[in-house]
Amino acid sequence: MTEAIASNSTSNQVLIVPQLIVGLGNPEPKYDQTRHNIGFAAVDAIARAWQIPLADNRKFQGIFGEGRSNAGKIRLLKPLTYMNNSGQAIRAVTDWYKLPPESVLAIYDDMDLPLGKIRLRLSGSAGGHNGMKSAIAHLGTQNFPRLRIGIGRPQGNNTKEDASTISYVLGRFSSDQTPLVAEVLQMALEAVELSLKQGVAQAMNRYNNRNILLDAKDTKQAVGN
Repeated sequence: MTEAIASNSTSNQVLIVPQLIVGLGNPEPKYDQTRHNIGFAAVDAIARAWQIPLADNRKFQGIFGEGRSNAGKIRLLKPLTYMNNSGQAIRAVTDWYKLPPESVLAIYDDMDLPLGKIRLRLSGSAGGHNGMKSAIAHLGTQNFPRLRIGIGRPQGNNTKEDASTISYVLGRFSSDQTPLVAEVLQMALEAVELSLKQGVAQAMNRYNNRNILLDAKDTKQAVGN
């Protein structure tokens, strides 16, 4: 597979190509399909699309799978260490395969993005997300790519973690939102596929300004015209 860090001879830029895709979430059935577990849902969608079997792996403290995508060999991980200790499982995999931090693509929920949007970045802070705080602590750096999936905020414009915010992130999407979530997960899959083929930066350029809701509105207007 393409190396996680490869030189581009035409532009002398460095390509960041993931080798390990990690979805952040919490184990136990009570957390299934919750907003905070959309990272798990994204990895499940990727595994289905690429036909990569996932299984419990005690050595990696998570649900793990290894297979091939359209771009080459890839590894998938859903940590079972609970969100706040996600980095333990990530570090177990990177140590075993001797992967650099830059080869890890973390997928997780973000309340600062509306449902319908995703955002790729090559590095950055945890932004208050406990799963990312753990990942950064165990990898020893902020310099690894991440894909944030918007879940929006609860009504009332809450900007800090309180009881209603916690209830919101641990709650499930409404039946009206379910079709939109499926479209967002498909967009996330496409963004990951492009990241593997052409690097994360290229996927950022294509998908960071996309909005499923606005795209659907534009399509309806075009049809109406």
